[in-house]
Amino acid sequence: MRRHTLLLFLLLTTVSSVHAGSLRALPEGKQPTDSRLSPPQNLNGYFPFQPVKSADAWPARQAEIRRRILVSQGLWPLPTKAPLNAVIHGRVERDDYTVDRVFFESIPGHYVTGSLYRSKDQPGPHPAIISPHGHWQDGRFYDHGDQELHKQIAIGAERFDPGGRYPLQARAVQLARMGCVVFLYDMTGYADSIQIKHRPDKWDHLDRPTDWGFMSVQAELRLQNMMGLQTWNSIRALDFILSLDDIDSSRVGVTGASGGGTQSMIISAIDDRITAAMPCVMVSTAMQGGCTCENAPLLRIDQGNIDIAAATAPRPLGLTAADDWTKELKTKGYPDLQNLYQMLGHPDRLTAAFHTEFTHNYNHVNRTVMYGFFNRHFGLGFDEPVLEREYKPLTDEEATVWTDEHPAPTGDQVGDAHEVALLQLATQDATEKINELIPRNEEQLTEYRRVIGGAWKTILGRQLDDVGDVEFELTLKEERDGHLLMTGLINQTSQREQLPVVFLYPLENWNGRAVLWFTDQGKSGLFKGDNPIDAVQQLLKSGTAVASADLFGQGEFNADGKPPAHQQMWYQRDGKSGWQTFAGYTFGYNHPIFVRRAHDVLTMLAFIQRHERQPKAIDLVGIGEATGPVVAAACSQAGDAVTNTYLDLGDFSFEKLTRSDDPLFVPGAVRYLGVDGLVSLCPPQRTIIARKAPLRVARAVAAANPESALIGGPTLPQQTSTAEELIDRLVTSLTIAPPEPPAN
Repeated sequence: MRRHTLLLFLLLTTVSSVHAGSLRALPEGKQPTDSRLSPPQNLNGYFPFQPVKSADAWPARQAEIRRRILVSQGLWPLPTKAPLNAVIHGRVERDDYTVDRVFFESIPGHYVTGSLYRSKDQPGPHPAIISPHGHWQDGRFYDHGDQELHKQIAIGAERFDPGGRYPLQARAVQLARMGCVVFLYDMTGYADSIQIKHRPDKWDHLDRPTDWGFMSVQAELRLQNMMGLQTWNSIRALDFILSLDDIDSSRVGVTGASGGGTQSMIISAIDDRITAAMPCVMVSTAMQGGCTCENAPLLRIDQGNIDIAAATAPRPLGLTAADDWTKELKTKGYPDLQNLYQMLGHPDRLTAAFHTEFTHNYNHVNRTVMYGFFNRHFGLGFDEPVLEREYKPLTDEEATVWTDEHPAPTGDQVGDAHEVALLQLATQDATEKINELIPRNEEQLTEYRRVIGGAWKTILGRQLDDVGDVEFELTLKEERDGHLLMTGLINQTSQREQLPVVFLYPLENWNGRAVLWFTDQGKSGLFKGDNPIDAVQQLLKSGTAVASADLFGQGEFNADGKPPAHQQMWYQRDGKSGWQTFAGYTFGYNHPIFVRRAHDVLTMLAFIQRHERQPKAIDLVGIGEATGPVVAAACSQAGDAVTNTYLDLGDFSFEKLTRSDDPLFVPGAVRYLGVDGLVSLCPPQRTIIARKAPLRVARAVAAANPESALIGGPTLPQQTSTAEELIDRLVTSLTIAPPEPPAN
């Protein structure tokens, strides 16, 4: 028996990579007609709104958008909130408002810095507004200068100095005069936020297996990114302002422009404490944001900035457009938002201004729209239009939070050492939180599936029920020794995906079972030359049908016959500066190869499941370190459609990957427990695994689930350690006790 199983293994793993002509679905040298072979999507694409059919469908769609944002930025589940240790000092007195200097710890040792504006005259409780400044040079200290000021006044964008010279201060001053408490805070690397550079020129030296920094492979595998840090800072800014005395928590707003507009729509989408949001000159169907602080892996797959802004609904939302990437907002995107707010019964809660005569801005014209927006929705009682008046701006010395009494961070608190320490804290915290989710009983299993299962649902981006229409195009049909061989193409029409496939069907005694068998070699892995390998022949003789496909990047997908050595990446601008090669610019808009292959397995499964000759049982087989984990991923999204799953996982581990362009790289895979996590999410049907290392999480989940029949790892009964044993188990179980033949 041992010699027999070894022979099966050798037959499987030594198959030639050269396709026999009769096994091809397409002419030699021709690739499938598949949209995924096109150049990768990028931030400069077109991102239309994904509408829902009814108001009842909106909460589920809104939850999907929120989860994708949170997962993409390493905030699912939310990190531990340590004490803010806020320091408020150095008050500056003006005629009818005050400005305090503020810094607090969003993460232990990492400071958020900003200015806190308060009214002297307006009675409380006060509305609160957080205001991220965006990519304006020097941030809170931004000064237009004389020449630009005069230009802005001349074209009608600004009214006077100093409002037009210091536009960021101007909006905080006016909101304070209207009775709001305003926290104007720095983006990472701007003004007083000096601990980490905003866009590093170099980062490769921190791309290492331990003690890594942002943009490294290990950081991406854990979804640790600059955008996540900035979003976390915004969450903590909300915590800070709501901790102040005399704040009305029912009136909490956010507004910013450009990169501050991105942060405004993000925080409003994920945090219901925001009751009204006005992200300016950012929301559009065109360019989605060019900075590392505006991009994260997974973020804009199946959604764009219109969808993200829509997640505020039905809370009040205000937008502005300019002569930039938002210039078509009035006809592209905004009508969809109008329809949504109308559907939800609150059309009056949506505001937009389309002053496209001005270039990218948050000028007085648009600030006036914003004052009216908050005046109406916060019931401030001012006559409109609410116009700014003169004020005395802060000097840099009055604005900075770092003084002799409160010195700026130095030494290990800044630069590479600080960045590494931050990610070590983040890794430790995430590990502890996710380990706490591993269930010990059936009750805890529900929360585990919500969080870990929800994360993988976002990462994989498709479940069996999401597979659209599939059509089969036959290219070859011929009788072989006791079976029928068919090759062809399965077309997944909604996504324009096409798979070269092969079907082997017993001629006389089909027992109602179908085995979908996938290998590292694609469909050729089922053959030795023109003939099926012995294991497949035994299945056919027992009456079991067998099918396979070239998954994306296998077999007929490769014009040169070679599997891809790397994933196709998209770099910002010329790709010469470190930050421009951030993997989020690729994987924020495109599924990685691994995920696309899991989609293909689901497409095959959907086709078989929906076939007119309904199979009584469908088994999944994944053989090879590159394909076994893919099939595990597909199984985790297949519901109860699979009867048995056979997974050869070998020694594969996402954590061992050293390149973000590796064909098996998946953002977030390590954070969400890797292959172990995927197996744990397979449905409670029979799952048989070949792997020497124990699957700690899958074992715990199996123990917590009374319906589970998981077999795997040396610490569990009836395990297999090698692929040949797995194949022997497959053949034995399916040939000894096949299901009853179908009625037809």
